[in-house]
Amino acid sequence: MKNKYIDLIEQTFDWPQEEFKLEDDTLLWHNINLMDIIKQYGTPLKISYLPKISQQIQKAKMLFNVAMAKVDYKGKYNFCYCTKSSHFSFVLDEVLKNDVHLETSSAFDINIIDALYQDGKIDKEIYIICNGYKKDVYVENIARLINNGFENTIPVFDNMKEVDQLDALLEVPCKIGIRIAAEEEPKFEFYTSRLGIGYKDIVPFYLEKIKDNPKFELKMLHFFINTGINDNAYYWSELLKCVNVYIELKKHCETLDSLNIGGGFPIKNSLNFHYDYAYMAEEIIAQIKQACNSAGVREPHIFTEFGSFTVGESGAVLFSIMGQKKQNDREAWNMIDGSFMTTLPDSWAINKRFILLAINNWFEEYERVLLGGLTCDSDDYYNSEQHSNAIYLPKYKEDRPQYIGFFHTGAYQDSLAGYGGIQHCLLPAPKHVVIDLDEDGEIRTRLFAKEQSYKSMMKILGYM
Repeated sequence: MKNKYIDLIEQTFDWPQEEFKLEDDTLLWHNINLMDIIKQYGTPLKISYLPKISQQIQKAKMLFNVAMAKVDYKGKYNFCYCTKSSHFSFVLDEVLKNDVHLETSSAFDINIIDALYQDGKIDKEIYIICNGYKKDVYVENIARLINNGFENTIPVFDNMKEVDQLDALLEVPCKIGIRIAAEEEPKFEFYTSRLGIGYKDIVPFYLEKIKDNPKFELKMLHFFINTGINDNAYYWSELLKCVNVYIELKKHCETLDSLNIGGGFPIKNSLNFHYDYAYMAEEIIAQIKQACNSAGVREPHIFTEFGSFTVGESGAVLFSIMGQKKQNDREAWNMIDGSFMTTLPDSWAINKRFILLAINNWFEEYERVLLGGLTCDSDDYYNSEQHSNAIYLPKYKEDRPQYIGFFHTGAYQDSLAGYGGIQHCLLPAPKHVVIDLDEDGEIRTRLFAKEQSYKSMMKILGYM
């Protein structure tokens, strides 16, 4: 009878997979023996596997460059990393090994740009795409970058007032962009994105506020769909609308030469995940080229701002099962030594699901369980997977440790959780380990941060 955890996984999914396989009864992730990591550092534990970041960047570059070559596309592809998906220094260090550019979304991002430049990790020729609805200090920091010679810093206007704000602070001419306010899917509570300027207002805005201003050179039109890059009628319709605005604007502005399609490549969030990245890149490039050629307009350079795609699959969080509570005849609660709300906030806030697998005991019988976190909040639980309406793990036994892992957690979770600050029920931020490969391809680990101490919390709260 096939009632072991390994049987369940093999019957449910194609197994093993690229980043997951088994050695004895222990899960390997990117050939890392996770039980070895747990024995060294304990749980709860956050992991960042840096080589995956470079792999994703190179994958995106290959996809778009191949797509362009197939249709003899005249523009160039530029990869920008969306810094808000993870601001950690080790992430930026890995990103910048790959000849890429950066995208910012708030004032303090510019301070990170300053630090990277001072450390010699970027030069003043790098593209810095500045998005977002901008507070005064953000505009001031952008202007400082430009005035200091960062010649490819491109503030993307999110509203019409930002023109006058920037104009008053600039000492030299600068390149600029305009963001289009995309129309949202019908299921949304609103019709148009709060970010950007409406389709019909783009050309009049350029003619009235930008065309005759010697400080501004319009280079980029920016477009982003909140639900991501998907093969559906909604995405292709919005992409075509954007390209048509580009074509119309190009008739009035010869300097316009770049189209930024934002982020939106999905990441693997289930072992049943299927997405044809090559097809999507080829279709995007082909549709842009066709529309431009039909209008007699040269194809634009393409910028992307992939965040989750870049860093999401580099992250994992490991927990141990502290105990099991059987609240009734049907519900068994496995209690983890951490919290979903404070460690994986998207699982609570937007019901996001990550890949969940047992780390050990794969040859034991499995059972259906619910997973509970340590906070006192009734919402601190995780009770289903994307491929089913239940969670199955090896049967819990008090005399046998059980460890579990959530994978592809590397994007947004730390900033949303308030990394290193005060979290619900004063649960500490877990240890954080960074894993890399040395020159010989051997795995090396280092402790980036210890588990948060009570003293740090007391200091933040004003008791020390």
